[in-house]
Amino acid sequence: MAGIHDLALFVAAGLLLNLTPGPDMAYIAARSAAGGFRDGAAATFGITAGCVVHTVAAAAGLSALLATSAAAFEIVKWCGAAYLLYAGARLIASSVKRTAARGATPHIAKAPPRQIFREAFVINVFNPKVALFFLAFLPQFIAADAPAKPWSFVLLGCLFNVKSLFINLPVAWLASRAGRGLRESARLSRWLTGAVGALFVLLAARLATLSRS
Repeated sequence: MAGIHDLALFVAAGLLLNLTPGPDMAYIAARSAAGGFRDGAAATFGITAGCVVHTVAAAAGLSALLATSAAAFEIVKWCGAAYLLYAGARLIASSVKRTAARGATPHIAKAPPRQIFREAFVINVFNPKVALFFLAFLPQFIAADAPAKPWSFVLLGCLFNVKSLFINLPVAWLASRAGRGLRESARLSRWLTGAVGALFVLLAARLATLSRS
């Protein structure tokens, strides 16, 4: 099929990779615990949309540029780290502000799902390691003499992304259930917002220290 081989192995390997805890899963869990399943689902679909971009980039050969150009890798990496740091600082500042004004502000505003989707999308797109993952993982299941390798990339990438939903959406639901009691408390809700912001700062630091090797 379109030069694709060992499809069953690809599906099994993809499921194991999706089940492995990582930054994306941590982000989805944190958003779900702080804002409920709707926020977690928005984060999940934002990350998936970002992976679609990486799939297309791999098919078009753009991911190969990140693998061979140190400058391109560094630019994408620092853009992603800067955005994560900005988003994290904004959440921490919001948590501190709400704590200071809790006597006068009983209602705690939540980020709209479209904002969370956009946030997750940008974070994923500007993570060069995700691009390199697709570039390294997908070709293993594409024949060297495949007649249309870009379409093989797209088909495998789409399959991988769809499968990820069956892992990440349940993670979002479980995390939202676990965080229900915390969200019902205004004080703990503010703490969760700050915790998500701190997670973003940690992810920014992690991304900033990445290398191509």
